[in-house]
Amino acid sequence: MSAVEQTPKTVAVVNSSETTNSSSSEDMVTPAGVEAPATAAQRPAGKVDVLIQGVALFSDGYNIQIIGYMNTVLAKLYPKQMTAEVKTRLSNSILIGDVFGMLFFGLCIDRFGRRVGIILTTLLLVFGIIIATASHGTTVEGMFWMMVVGRGIAGVGAGGEYTVCTSQALECADSTPEMRKRRGMLVAVSTNAAIISGFVASSIVSLIVIAAYGGEPSDGIWRICFGIGIVLPLSIFFFRMRLSDSEQYQKHAIQRKVPYWLAIKFYWKALLGCCSAWFLYDFVVYPFNLLAPTLVAGFSKNQSMVESIGWSALINFFALPGSFIGALLMDRIGRRQTYALGWSIVCVFGFVIGGAMVPLQHVFPLFVVFYALFQTFLLQFSGLVRVLPHPLRGHFLGFAAAVGKAGAAIGTTVLSQALASFDDKVQGQQVIFLIGSALSVVGTLCVWFLIPDAPTNLEDEDVRFKNYLEENGYDTSDMGLQTQKVES
Repeated sequence: MSAVEQTPKTVAVVNSSETTNSSSSEDMVTPAGVEAPATAAQRPAGKVDVLIQGVALFSDGYNIQIIGYMNTVLAKLYPKQMTAEVKTRLSNSILIGDVFGMLFFGLCIDRFGRRVGIILTTLLLVFGIIIATASHGTTVEGMFWMMVVGRGIAGVGAGGEYTVCTSQALECADSTPEMRKRRGMLVAVSTNAAIISGFVASSIVSLIVIAAYGGEPSDGIWRICFGIGIVLPLSIFFFRMRLSDSEQYQKHAIQRKVPYWLAIKFYWKALLGCCSAWFLYDFVVYPFNLLAPTLVAGFSKNQSMVESIGWSALINFFALPGSFIGALLMDRIGRRQTYALGWSIVCVFGFVIGGAMVPLQHVFPLFVVFYALFQTFLLQFSGLVRVLPHPLRGHFLGFAAAVGKAGAAIGTTVLSQALASFDDKVQGQQVIFLIGSALSVVGTLCVWFLIPDAPTNLEDEDVRFKNYLEENGYDTSDMGLQTQKVES
């Protein structure tokens, strides 16, 4: 976007073709012909800007997962009111909010820019967390409903933030040839690894707060743990606001007359693959994360809160090294190959756990090891949207991620009900592991046969898409952010 500086009798306009990603702080010319310094509010994109998106997604991972541990606390505080239905409702509220946030902000950030999304998503996330933290009512059921509403609003913000952060991380990582060589690793670390780190952090915070209360359930535990989720979004807000929209977005943005039908015709196979894989992935990974405290508690009737959360924290921690393994492999063997390999390994461990669940109930540490390895190779699918162009990345990413979160909500409901439907807890656990593994087989096939390899340079995909539009009669002259010329 061109910068305009106007003095009483002088107007200077910088041509948009001179704009570069290294600044939205475009060159400005003073009346004396002296080049003005870059504005302090905007600066070049670098590795730090890729990773700062990960800090935002870290907070999202924390806020999503914390309810899995607080369900254990709430069940001990309110054993009669905390039914399986209420537990599922509390877990799903933020996931359902995620769906709406991803869809809405996916459209917004392509039309109005990434920075607009940062402002709105942060406000919604913080507002929702405040409501959830302050939940109360004349009845316990009323308090739970206020908690559900608050976490639903936070979910809209978190879902939108996921779309914004993933788009920005990918675009920043493609801004220089040096970063492009490590783009897969940078984006994986700032998305998948960051979210999983948030999962792990939620368990550590839960253990610390519970220990501070002497291991006894208290309303103060869940209020403190919810409230901590506000800290990170606010602490990095102004830093993120200084990052300008990428050069590729400024060059290729379509702000009106969006060619939806042509885009769907061109990308239908890749979009179908992304949506299918993401749906199946979230259908498996989120329930097994959220249900971890319940699953490990099923091996003993006398586990304390600290023991239950501690074991599940250990299991979820093992997903973290897996995310870094995936990050290292992506740029070496390819994104599609990495995801297919990871999911194939998940299938093996899932079937082993499901088939051997009866003897495993007598060897709890071995169950924890297998469950941890099952978690390790569940890799994230945000990287698959690299095959999509900048003008509609927000649209497609938001839609595919929303389909994924719908899978998470459905999976949490289905697997929770399947687990609760068996009087024998071991049988219930056996069934859900077998279901998860069977779906992983289908997911592996979707990744391998429906998703193409990502281009080395994302600009190549933008050029290919633009040529396709021109061949089909679409006027591409309006693509890119429009410059404004101000006359004196």
